[in-house]
Amino acid sequence: MSIFGRLLGFLRPYRGAVVWSFLLAAGAMGATVLLPYLTGRAIDSIRASNKHELTTWAIAIAVAGLVRLVLSVLRRLVAGRVSLGVELDLRNRLYEHMQRLELSFFDRQQTGQLMSRATVDLQAVRFFLGYGLIFIAQSALTIVLAAIAMFLLRPELAVLALIPVPFVILIANRYGHRSRPAIQEVQQRIAELTADAEENVSGVRVVKAFAQEGRQMQRFAGSVSRVFEQAIIAVRIQALYTPLLGFLPNLGLAAILLVGGREVIQGSLTLGAFTAFYAYLLMLISPMRTLGYLLGAGQRATASGARIFQILDRAPAMTTPEGAPALPAGRGRVELSGVGLTFQGTSHPALCNIDLEVEAGRTVALVGGTGAGKTALVSLLPRLYDVSEGSVRIDGADVRSVDLVSLRHQIAIVTDDPFLFSATVHDNIAYARPEASREEVEHAARVAQAASFIEALPKGYDTLVGERGLTLSGGQRQRIAIARAVLADPRILVLDDATSSVDASTENEIKQALQTVMAGRTTFVVAHRLSTIALADEIVVLEDGRIAARGDHDELLLSSPLYREIVEKGMPDQVFMTMKPQEAEVAGL
Repeated sequence: MSIFGRLLGFLRPYRGAVVWSFLLAAGAMGATVLLPYLTGRAIDSIRASNKHELTTWAIAIAVAGLVRLVLSVLRRLVAGRVSLGVELDLRNRLYEHMQRLELSFFDRQQTGQLMSRATVDLQAVRFFLGYGLIFIAQSALTIVLAAIAMFLLRPELAVLALIPVPFVILIANRYGHRSRPAIQEVQQRIAELTADAEENVSGVRVVKAFAQEGRQMQRFAGSVSRVFEQAIIAVRIQALYTPLLGFLPNLGLAAILLVGGREVIQGSLTLGAFTAFYAYLLMLISPMRTLGYLLGAGQRATASGARIFQILDRAPAMTTPEGAPALPAGRGRVELSGVGLTFQGTSHPALCNIDLEVEAGRTVALVGGTGAGKTALVSLLPRLYDVSEGSVRIDGADVRSVDLVSLRHQIAIVTDDPFLFSATVHDNIAYARPEASREEVEHAARVAQAASFIEALPKGYDTLVGERGLTLSGGQRQRIAIARAVLADPRILVLDDATSSVDASTENEIKQALQTVMAGRTTFVVAHRLSTIALADEIVVLEDGRIAARGDHDELLLSSPLYREIVEKGMPDQVFMTMKPQEAEVAGL
């Protein structure tokens, strides 16, 4: 099906309203077409000095004008309802579909590009479906009715007046073919501009920290220039065809004035009939002139529709069997068997042949260098990514075979760069469980050692945090994220370097709190700061996507050169001080 045909499908729920809109438009146009005839009769009454007929025709003109007014108002109300309804449905469908797409899709997309489709492109589609189609139908009906009235008045003059119409249709068709690719490219350039603007605003702290405002301005100016250059191409096409479409009907107007005017002078045509005929011809000119604009709007809507359908047509790569059962009851036993993971667009595997069993309630620390696969491994548990090979099982169930919502409700993740919404502190903590009471939220904050600084905020738990939580410090954001995870009450807890942005004193407080939170829960600790491994029952050392060693701290110091190297390079002084003398000697410290 064509893009245009698919766009018309969004009008299906509003079939009744669309029909009413067309009927109201037809009625308004009928009254409009009647006005020139009534005006002509009134002029003939004036020439005949017939006051009674003049009064009758004047009243008829007023009634016809009133009917047109009422029907036009109703038509605009109905069309506006259709337009906004299409926008509502399309926006919801687009957002819902994006929510179902896998995380890897967003890894490869610019936020600004997606926002452009959800705003600029959607507005173009909404305007055309809600108003453009009605305007086109109204213009076509105007041309047909006016042409019929002209033939009834004077057939030979009607033929003369309508000679330009076929040329108008041909030129309009040519205009549509030329303008569509140009307008589509403009839409793409606008999307790139939106992406640059979004990136610049999101990274404003980095821009200012490195005093790169000038560089960003140059980059943005380049994007603006590309939009301008492409828009100029579209404007040139419009500048050529739109005036031409307006000029051709004027040829018919000139011919009618010449021929019809002579007939009035000769007495073979009354002045009233000529006035009516002239009014009908003017009525034809306006729709012909707007034809270019309407075609341009149609081309923009089609181009925008193609960009929207690029997203809607992308089937989610991560699927769950229909009627999949919930994650079975259990305490969080995890089993990874022969797991491999290769991200889309890359050739080197992030994980390779991982075999790992973690009994329920145990805490495992994952250590290794940057790119070793620590975060990739824990991302498989809530199925943020699907394994390329092997399987991940939680309490005996393959994560690919259970309901995704039930799976993720049982896993809470705290990352090294936690995201907070532009909402209150309370709402950010309660995001995991919106139905949670105020007491439960405050308890979670106390467990995460966040209550003291929250209560010191201007409005306490009702304080609004800035976009992405930038009005809070890194440590404050992490403690709120930990509170959010505590409130979720999961059976599996993932701490992805969750104490990286806090000082040593706060880290110690959080670790003491986490010991309570982790009790009875299976916990994975991604440790970049090695002081956090003190919380673990077992340590897994990863290297280049493989398990290089596993065991407790003492065993690994004796058996794993890689772990000893990590200890030497990464362990903070306060952890050195907690080591036994023989451990320090083995580690070479």
